[in-house]
Amino acid sequence: MLVQALGQAMALGMHIPDGFLSAPVALLWWVLTVAALAVAVQRVQGFDERRVPLMGVMAAFIFAAQMLNFPVLGGTSGHLLGGALAALLLGPWAGMLVMACVIALQALLFQDGGLLALGANIFNMGVATALVGHGVGMPLIRAAGGKPWGLIAAGFVAAWLSVMVAAFLTSLQLALSGLAPAVVFPAMLFVHAFIGIGEGLITVAALAFVATTRPDLVPALADSVDASALGRAMSRGAMLTVTLIGLAIAVGLTLISPLASVHPDGLERVAEDHGFIERARDPLYNLLPDYTIPGLDGPLSTILSGVIGLLIVFALAYGIMLLIRGRREPGPKTPG
Repeated sequence: MLVQALGQAMALGMHIPDGFLSAPVALLWWVLTVAALAVAVQRVQGFDERRVPLMGVMAAFIFAAQMLNFPVLGGTSGHLLGGALAALLLGPWAGMLVMACVIALQALLFQDGGLLALGANIFNMGVATALVGHGVGMPLIRAAGGKPWGLIAAGFVAAWLSVMVAAFLTSLQLALSGLAPAVVFPAMLFVHAFIGIGEGLITVAALAFVATTRPDLVPALADSVDASALGRAMSRGAMLTVTLIGLAIAVGLTLISPLASVHPDGLERVAEDHGFIERARDPLYNLLPDYTIPGLDGPLSTILSGVIGLLIVFALAYGIMLLIRGRREPGPKTPG
């Protein structure tokens, strides 16, 4: 019963299922998403090779953290999006690719969000949140002189705004598809204003932890780190330690995932309240439906499926970045 209720809470979130969007709207956002990710692939070619594992760690952490729905308002829950956090720690383009890996895996492996709506989901929760997180957060950090308190304040503001932008885009797509255009905007923005507070607090906690333990990993604070200390901190051995610790934290989050709120998330609540929840289509297939392992009951099912997911998304983000860098490496020059 607990796993079934937890699965129902996770099944929608801000992940739009198939059936909510019209085909033209879904295809338009597929085009926009592919274009944005193509730009991101071009822009990450200068990403520091030593920081590549951080993309996998960030993907694993965000995936695990998204399993933890937290209660907001009466009978509604929310969960971390993570785009602003990824952008502030990795930059907007790497952050965008990390979010795309997380959201794509959620749809393909866990049937969390529709396949036709996947382009819109990646754009709303990945592309837009990374751009907002970096575009809003970095100017605020610079205005604070790169101080740690500025990072914390900027992180909260950027994270909250990223949720509101994602909610606005979701509302726009629903309205363009003919779903309650007069009420969906105020309903979505109202509930996500509170969910955004949770997003901001989680983002601040993560940024504070990283800034305290490894300020060299925060681009906005790296200039304040002694050059020799920065070199040691970015060594392969040190980065391996960071990777293992990051994965351990992500696994730890999955261990408490059965304790997540079972209340419907923001989009699901709005869909229920305004009568279009029944338009959600069943997935075409089921691999690990609703973050459970078929045939295995109890919290262990959720925990094991979460661990499987975070390991896969870590390998996916890490591997994609290695592939991108490999294709950008100059080939050997031929004599003559």
